[in-house]
Parts: sequence; structure tokens; C-alpha cells
Amino acid sequence: MNGPATPTLGGMRRKPIRLDEENLVTFKPLNDGQNYTLLCEPASPGVSLIAWAQRQRELIERKLLEHGALLFRNFQVDTATAFDQCISSLSGGALEYKFRASPRTQVDPRLNIYTSTDYPQDQRIFPHNEHSYSPVFPLKIFLWCDVAPQSRGETPIGDTRAITRDIDPQVRERFARQGIMYVRNYGDGFGLPWQTVFQTEDRAQVDAYCASVGIQTEWKENNRLRTRQVGPALVRHPRTDEILWFNHATFFHVSTLPASVGDALQADFADDDLPQNTFYGDGSPIEPEVLEHLRAVYLQNMIEFSWQHGDVLLLDNMLSVHARNEYSGPRRILVSMAEALNSTDVALKP
Repeated sequence: MNGPATPTLGGMRRKPIRLDEENLVTFKPLNDGQNYTLLCEPASPGVSLIAWAQRQRELIERKLLEHGALLFRNFQVDTATAFDQCISSLSGGALEYKFRASPRTQVDPRLNIYTSTDYPQDQRIFPHNEHSYSPVFPLKIFLWCDVAPQSRGETPIGDTRAITRDIDPQVRERFARQGIMYVRNYGDGFGLPWQTVFQTEDRAQVDAYCASVGIQTEWKENNRLRTRQVGPALVRHPRTDEILWFNHATFFHVSTLPASVGDALQADFADDDLPQNTFYGDGSPIEPEVLEHLRAVYLQNMIEFSWQHGDVLLLDNMLSVHARNEYSGPRRILVSMAEALNSTDVALKP
């Protein structure tokens, strides 16, 4: 039995055309001469980031591990729903924002997409790895620009590999040995209430969750709560096997706050009654000169870019830190998290 005829043109066999999908998107360093952060753009109009990413997940993973951050630009990601679909294509789906440390607004009850931190526009946010204080943290962070700021408002990003390399080895070794103690207080009139942090009104649920992840709870008078936990300062990346500086020791320390805020809080609260504060893992205070050194290392390894509407920024949360500059006027950057990891799974083995 004869099969279907092969299409011909002028007596010549027509060869099937196979489009190289990698060539649908161009890649180049965001900044010339730097390997950190890759700019990814469509090679021609109409390329769908959602569809392309579904087929090229392995390629995207390789480039993310190599560069630490990918900025997808000019793909016409115009709505929060499209952003959510991008997250599903690039990672498998967005996570609920749990064990919260900063105020955010969920943009749609059907989507695990939130506003970037709802702090006053005139305040900067110090560099940090998202949720690095938490026993469970996201491996990936996504940010999407809905409304680009007209005056400042950048999201500086930084290379955790470089930060780890530049920290004084003696400082690194002490933190690696002792870990970091995080002390947080809820319901004292500052910071987030525990009901928001834990997304429940039930104290028993809070106790159960904290016990399950190694956090100590202490209920104080008037329905107030203090938590203590000791976490690692350095962790091992599950896919590259690199040892990386990954913690909130600097970000949560009272001395990293603007001086006017930090001084006012310290005038009213003891060190372990502050909304949040950090110590060495044995509870001893971190020296001011160590904190100054750490802050300088973070800041010297940051880069900036100007947001454009529709930009999607994908960060490997262990390979990248992020921050926020002050701004004026409209600005709407949405954020989501993906691929939960447990800190015990990446902790350094003795």
C-alpha cells in the first residue's frame, strides 16, 4: 500500500524546516564585561515567553545557574495573569508567602503574586536573599514590572558568589561555626503582627508550625509573641554544590535600619525585645565592625538597571541578593516565589 506523497515544488523535494528554538531568544550580558545577570530578549516580535519557556526549561536552568539572574525584556508580559503563567512555565508554579517578614499585598486571591515590599517610597531596602532567615525558603524569585518608576525605584541585584568571596575569611568561619540567632517580636506596635506573619489567628497552629521547623515560641502578656531560631550562615547550593553566604544577619540587625529608626527603637526596647534582631548562634552580640564590614561587602557587589514595563526578572535566590532604591511617583513591581527548599537540606555538614 502506498504512503502519502512527499510534497514537491517544481519537481524538487521540499525539505522540512526545523526552527532552532534557542535562536528565538537572544542572550547577552546585562553589563558588558560582567558574567552576572543575562539579558534575554525575543529575536523577533511575537515570541511568547510563556510558550518558549515551557519548551526550554533546561536551557533556562543552565543559564540561570551560570549567571545567577535573568532579565526577560520585550516579551509583552502585560498582566499579572500573564506573569503568573510565566512563573508556571519557568518554574512549575508560585508559592504562598509564608512566615512573613515584610508587608505585602496579594494582588489576586487566586494567584500567589504580591506587591513588592510595601515600605514608604523614600526608604531604601537593604540587599538580602529572600527568606534566608526562614527554615523554608524559595530557590527562585520572580519580579515583574507593571508600572515602571520614573524617578529611581530600581531593584538593585547582587552576586552572592562575589559576596561570599569578599567576606573576611575569619568572619565567614565564625559564622559558619556558630550560625545566626534570629529573635523576632510580634504585637508590640512595630513590625508585622503574628497573625499576619503566620496567616492564622490560632496560637496552637503557630506553635505547631514553629515546632515543626525548629523555632522556639514564647507567648508574652497581651497576646504578644517572641520567637527564637538558630539558622545557618552559609549553605550549599543543591545544584552547583557551591558554598554560599545566605542569611539575614545583616538585614535583620537593628544597626542596618536608618539611624533615626534604629536609635528610636533601641531607646524603647531591649535588644531581644526589638521587632527583629540578630546575634551569633550562641546568643552573643555581633560586633559593630563586623556588621559594617558585611554591609560594605553587600553594597560593593550590587548592580542596577532601569525597569521597563513588562520586564520579568528571574533570580536564583541563593545566587542573587536584591534590594530597592527609594523613588517618587507611581511604581508597581510585583513579586512571586517558587521551588521551596528546607534549610536543613542545604546546611553544611560537620
